[in-house]
Order: sequence, then structure tokens, then C-alpha cells
Amino acid sequence: MAQHIQPHMVMADSQGNIYDDPDLLMVCRRGAQWGVPRPDELMPLPEESELFLLPGRQAVGLDPESGEIVTSPDVAVAAFAAPAHTLSAHPAYVSADDAPLLPLFAYGAVGFARGRFYICARRVDDDQRQQFRKVPRARIEKNVRELLRRFPKNRLVRHILQNCVMRYDCPAARNFALGRFEAPLPSSRSCNARCVGCISEQDKDSPVAVTPQCRLAFVPTPDELVEVMRFHQSRETVCPVYSFGQGCEGDPLMNPDLLVESVRRFRAEGGHGTVNCNTNASRPEAVARLAEAGFSSIRVSLNSSRPDLYQRYYRPHGYDFADVRRSMEIARRDGLWVSLNLLFFPGITDSEAELASLVELVTHCGVSMIQWRNLNIDPEWYLRLMAGLDDSPSMGLGAFMKRLHRACPWLRFGYFNPYVGDRAQLTAPLPGEAQVPQVHCQDLPDPAGDGTDA
Repeated sequence: MAQHIQPHMVMADSQGNIYDDPDLLMVCRRGAQWGVPRPDELMPLPEESELFLLPGRQAVGLDPESGEIVTSPDVAVAAFAAPAHTLSAHPAYVSADDAPLLPLFAYGAVGFARGRFYICARRVDDDQRQQFRKVPRARIEKNVRELLRRFPKNRLVRHILQNCVMRYDCPAARNFALGRFEAPLPSSRSCNARCVGCISEQDKDSPVAVTPQCRLAFVPTPDELVEVMRFHQSRETVCPVYSFGQGCEGDPLMNPDLLVESVRRFRAEGGHGTVNCNTNASRPEAVARLAEAGFSSIRVSLNSSRPDLYQRYYRPHGYDFADVRRSMEIARRDGLWVSLNLLFFPGITDSEAELASLVELVTHCGVSMIQWRNLNIDPEWYLRLMAGLDDSPSMGLGAFMKRLHRACPWLRFGYFNPYVGDRAQLTAPLPGEAQVPQVHCQDLPDPAGDGTDA
């Protein structure tokens, strides 16, 4: 049904009222390409999504009669998709010279048709773990108060509940308060990458004025971590997941001794479930220790599988992309489920060059899963950061996923860290033992998806 819909341009007036223009069509952007949405990427705006006004940026639409781009005097609007969805295109707009830098969120193209908003996106995970529309806020706050009384001396519990739940409304922290799904285990104050879009701490000379959350202000003890894990296991008895490496901390591999001791104790006391580490994977020797201590999985964050693009965004200190690859190889050889937290950026990630590079990485390093999340960053800022590194055309998220899975059929796609038990059953190839498939550019679809380009 969605393929027959042609959404109108959406914009906002000076009072913040959002409305559509029935005479102009929605235009979206993938890198340097502007065009109408692809027929296979339009979907109704999911519940629990948000709409953002983009200050200093004028909305643009397509005149279907003339085929020309029309710039509106009103403000451009973007959508932030609910968890489990990946945006496949950015909004198209014209920025003023003095347009402020956009905060660190993901910005999706949005239009309006048949009485509802539509976005360019795809649902990539059926898990409902971060849906809260049926959970009363009062229930979460009641649980917070009860847990604070129950664990008055545990600083980690206090941080998760008072800071992450009550201050930032973190979905993982809310789930801990509810006793379900995945428990967050922030543990590290420091990091050896200086990510341009770090959401918890920026350099003093960064143009980012405010981060979405603040960095953890203490290092928890093994006692505090094990107590959180034990308690989560007592409530989530079916598929407990425990994850080091949260948005409110640096990288957990900066303190491997703490992780190893905590998880060894948890396992020795009969602790079960999936123990996961979200990481930049900069320290191969630390990853080997995690596997030996009883971890089940690691999730490695990447903006790109190409070293030059990776370097520009992550700005690593004391490691390089070869270390990241080596960490994944060790993790797979030692029996860990390896996921990539692929920070998808329309127009750069879904390119021919990225596909070939990603197929090689996934095959050679034994990656089991891709988690499709968007890079939270001002789109024009990121494009300037990557200038000169990638000008190949976008094939679109749908085609990119299809071709990647065709080349690497063992890959699982999703959004959240999966429950894989105490120890994962792996089908991904062992490092270096599988031949890397070739990908061919003749599979590229029409850039606009309908034989036209705006």
C-alpha cells in the first residue's frame, strides 16, 4: 500500500505549528543525492517517535508539475524514529549560513499523506523491548522509589535509577526498573576514542555545546556490579541480558580487570544469561580475557568498515582499525557472538564501496549479527567531515541489506543485543576460513526508486 503513496512536504511556521503543503511532494536526501522517497522505504511514523524542528533550515519540496525543487520560507522538520527502526534517508532542506549545529540525534525525512505522517525507514527488529506506551509512567517511578530503598548503598543502582531513568529517560534503565529484558551495566569513566558524535563527553574545542547525557562520575565495584546482575536475574527469569558499555560511559575495555572479576564471580555463583560488552573493540587482549571470564557476546560499534572513514569519526587514541578487526577475530575464535553496531548514515553507509568492505569484514572476522542503528549527528556536519572520501551513489537501505545478506547468509539482522544464552551457538565462519564473496554493482537499483530523480 505504501508504494502508491506520495507524501507532501512537511514544514513548521514560526510558532512551531507543523503542517503540510498539498501542492509539493516530500523530498529526502541520501548524501549528496536529493530525490523522492523510494517506493519500498515509506512507512507510517511509528508510535513513540518524535518530530524535530530544524532551526536555520528551510523546508524544500518537489513541484510535481514542473519537476523543480521549491524552497519554502518555513522551517524544515525531521523525524526521530522509535527504537527498532532504522532511518533510510535524511530530510532535504536549505541551511542558512548561520544555521546552528543540530544536537546529537538522528534526523529522518518525513512527509504527510492520507491523514498521517510517513517516514523513510524500515523496522529492523520485531523485539518490543524498548516500547513503553502500555507502561504507565507512575509504575516506573514507583519501582524506582522501591529499588532505591532496597539498595541504599549501591551507587550503580542509584546512578541507573536517579540519573538514567529519572533524568534522561533511558530505555535500558527503564527496563531495569521494570525488571525485564536487558540490564545496563555502566562501568567506565574513560575512553580511548574521541568520537565526533560522542553522546556523553566532548572535547573542550568541540562545536557540540550540549551532549544528550553526562558521563558516569564514578567506577563501580565488583560487588555493586554483581549485585545488579543477581537482582536482574531474579526478575528476568526467561531471557536475561546484562550489558556493559552504555551511552553514559566511556569504553568498558578501559578497565578489563573490573569486568573480568565481576563476571567471573557472577558465573561462579550460578549466574546465567547473556553477558554482553558494547565496545569499540580497541583492545584485543582484553577481549580474550572477557571470553575466558564468561562473557557471551560483544557488540562492536562502527560508523564504517573502511579504515579512513572510521578514523575521521572515531579519532582513536592508542589503537587503530587493525586492532578492532583483531578483537573481533579473537572474540569469534573464543566462542563469542559478535555483533556490529553499524551506525547507518544514508548516502554513505549504503554505498557500493561500503558494501564490498563490509562483506569482507563480516566474512573474515566471523561476525554473527548487524544491528542497524542510525548515526546521531547533524547530517551536513558529517558530510563535511567525510568530504573527499565517498562520492559513490546510494543504493538505499533495503537494497543494501538484501545484498549484504545474500553475500553473508549466516548474518542475523536486528536492532537490540540478542539473548544467546550463557554461550552462543555460532554459524558465522571462523576468521580466515571462508572465501570472501564478490559483490557486483550491476545489482544497484535506480537511485530514485521510480525512474526519476529530483
